[in-house]
Amino acid sequence: MHAVIRTYSGQGAKELFDLLEKRKSDVESLIRSVKGFVSYSLVRTSDGGLTMTVCQDKAGTDDSVQKARTGSRKMGPTLAPVHRSCRRGRPFFS
Repeated sequence: MHAVIRTYSGQGAKELFDLLEKRKSDVESLIRSVKGFVSYSLVRTSDGGLTMTVCQDKAGTDDSVQKARTGSRKMGPTLAPVHRSCRRGRPFFS
């Protein structure tokens, strides 16, 4: 199993998470379409939030990163650029 954690902070991050919550079903549908999908979590923080996607293999997490990037641009094109960092690796329970 592989996981990817995407953190979002800075100007526009809270607004992006407002949109992600409003369009939860669209986001879930997009991420669930990833081959090898296992789980998806959305967590708010004081300065934005983070998402975590778990897939059966690295190809799945790579695909989820691309879909998340494309999806967030389509959902919030008028938002200021949001700082994103991405960490990949094996989950603790592998």
